[in-house]
Amino acid sequence: MMQPPPAGPDAPLFIVLNAGSGRDNADEARQAIEAACTQAGRRFRIFLIDGPDRIKPLAREAVERARAAGGVVVVAGGDGTINAVAQATLGSGCAFGVLPQGTFNYFSRTHGIPRDTAEAMKNLLTEQPRPVQVGLVNDRVFLVNASLGLYAELLEERETYKSRYGRSRLIAFFAGLLTVMRGHQTWRLRMAWHGQERDIRTPTLFVGNNALQMQQVGIAEAEALENGQLAAIALKETGPLAMLGLLVRGAMGRLGQADQVLSFPFESMTVKAARTRGARRLKVATDGEIGWMDMPLLFRVSPEPLWLIRPEVAPELEAAKE
Repeated sequence: MMQPPPAGPDAPLFIVLNAGSGRDNADEARQAIEAACTQAGRRFRIFLIDGPDRIKPLAREAVERARAAGGVVVVAGGDGTINAVAQATLGSGCAFGVLPQGTFNYFSRTHGIPRDTAEAMKNLLTEQPRPVQVGLVNDRVFLVNASLGLYAELLEERETYKSRYGRSRLIAFFAGLLTVMRGHQTWRLRMAWHGQERDIRTPTLFVGNNALQMQQVGIAEAEALENGQLAAIALKETGPLAMLGLLVRGAMGRLGQADQVLSFPFESMTVKAARTRGARRLKVATDGEIGWMDMPLLFRVSPEPLWLIRPEVAPELEAAKE
């Protein structure tokens, strides 16, 4: 039986705060953090991310200091920032805390952590570390999802639209709509899992590790994510209009009912190019962050969990199951 790391009422907090979502939001979050820690008599230190190249080094420093002091590593940011700090924290022996600051906040919502920073601080200061499943692709952490092909392209272009027009769910939806209608490349992939092997032509492969997101788009394998598995979703080769129909189905929570969708649960899966002279490197998105990876890709459940400080019950996830 795995034992949770210590995170008692005297454990100091080492908080990585992303200022990228806007100065006013960052200032408000910082004030809420300082007020809650002062009121609780909790020691803390804030590491302010003031540029994209500062996330990884500050995450590593926060983890090193937390390990030395028996403290808790905390991240205040969106899913991408949470991913980077989780990558540094996994396997460190430190408890992990989240103060959500993003647009969708799937990770925090799935685990019952409030969007409001003051409320999230109450959770952080009173709850206990509980194990949370982590997905890996070539040893790169993903807490929400990992993808290649069209979905990764959609995420990359969505950031361009957000930088021009602002960060909102409506902007994200219309950015995705424009990407889908423009057309897309088809990938020939060979997937191997549970002793099975299958070749597929697909515009995108999506691997989910977030039950709330899977339930919202209507994928039946959402339950598998709470039982030590990941969920693979591949779209069969189709045209722009059919792809638009799939986008609408996903928005209505009925994606899994479409004939063009292949989905299945797994614990470990290898993905490579179906042709010998296929791609050797390709773009992979992990929790919305794009990076190049070498083929073949190995998707798997991490052998050790992330010890997240969270409530025992997540109201939004429970409501989605009904």
